[in-house]
Amino acid sequence: MNSKDFSLKIEALVKEKKISYMDAVILYCESNDIDVGTVNPMINKSLKEKIKNEAINLRMLKEKKGGVLPV
Repeated sequence: MNSKDFSLKIEALVKEKKISYMDAVILYCESNDIDVGTVNPMINKSLKEKIKNEAINLRMLKEKKGGVLPV
């Protein structure tokens, strides 16, 4: 499996189950008996950015730039 196929499956899980990208990666790994630590090469730049944005919004990561204005 390449990174494009992996990200498409994760996107489908997010839309279908209405869960976060982090949860979708973990769910996919658990359901396919894949170690979560080995999927890093399969996560493309777009998916990494989405996961990073979720983590910043949930205050799991600190944002290095200026704050985000509420809309």
